[in-house]
Amino acid sequence: METQLISNGLRYSTLPRSYVRPEPDRPKLSDVGEYHNAPIIDLGCGDREYIVRQIAHACHQYGFFQVINHGVPKETTEKMLQVSKEFFDLPVEEKMKLYSNDPTKTIRLSTSSNLQKEKIHNWRDYLRLHCHPLDKFTKEWPTNPTSFKEIVSNYCMEIRKLGLKLEEAISESLGLEKEYISKSLGEQGQHMAINYYPQCPEPELTYGLPAHTDPNTLTILLQDTQVTGLQLLKDGKWLSVKPFPNALVVNVGDQLQALSNSKYKSSWHRAVVNAHKARISIATFLCPSNDAVIKAPRELIEEEEEDSEPIYRDYTYAEYYTKFWSRNLDQGHCLELFKN
Repeated sequence: METQLISNGLRYSTLPRSYVRPEPDRPKLSDVGEYHNAPIIDLGCGDREYIVRQIAHACHQYGFFQVINHGVPKETTEKMLQVSKEFFDLPVEEKMKLYSNDPTKTIRLSTSSNLQKEKIHNWRDYLRLHCHPLDKFTKEWPTNPTSFKEIVSNYCMEIRKLGLKLEEAISESLGLEKEYISKSLGEQGQHMAINYYPQCPEPELTYGLPAHTDPNTLTILLQDTQVTGLQLLKDGKWLSVKPFPNALVVNVGDQLQALSNSKYKSSWHRAVVNAHKARISIATFLCPSNDAVIKAPRELIEEEEEDSEPIYRDYTYAEYYTKFWSRNLDQGHCLELFKN
């Protein structure tokens, strides 16, 4: 099988044709400003009501926020970034043992986004892992690097604790009981994408990932501290989110938009690539259980008008996830297909 990985040890002098975007669909990097007022929430400030208010404002106005003093040890995040780099530095023959384009697999190494559907590829390789419950999935994980399972398991546990705490605060910020989200979503799954964006010869012609929203509930992103690549859409403009020291980025996903009856919006974001350096980012996705029925609670629907209809019809997460993967990543907002 011919390798399709771009982390293959080769240095490209020009961008292969299959990655070149048409002129109107290029990132226009010179037009991108810096996200100066990106919300940063200090979870260690000790004032719960203030934190909940900040989360409400960030989810409503921005669809994302960064958290500091979040409880995940700095040593844990640093080791996670390092072992991810070590994995992608392995010989391509070693990495290819995990290669698959089947999105139903619980562990797979792949490239771009959705090779079966897309016409133009993205300058990204990624390792996708299912992470909960850990004892069900870790036996499938890479044994090289030798420290991979231990380091990644520890990171997954810490991030899950943080994610569930954030969901409680988000529930409260919507005026709901703090357990509402966790109860309505069932035993939540947890997936991880370790993204590797190699040095790119012509970054102005392609993306690491094109503009998209996330299909899950909540995404927690650990960014490379040295290389900027995350961009978010705000008021029709793309803005670059510089890594903030020891911060994690939290994105509202499509299921939270549906559950909040669109009071909170899932964030449109994309990843651009760099001509001089490779970049790593590690995204953790908290997902409803497959049989969870996604619907907005009556109290949020009737905030607009008594006896009004919810914006989205009831559906299961399995139905949504199947529809999401049946389409190209940049084919528009999948949630639009579930409107009443």
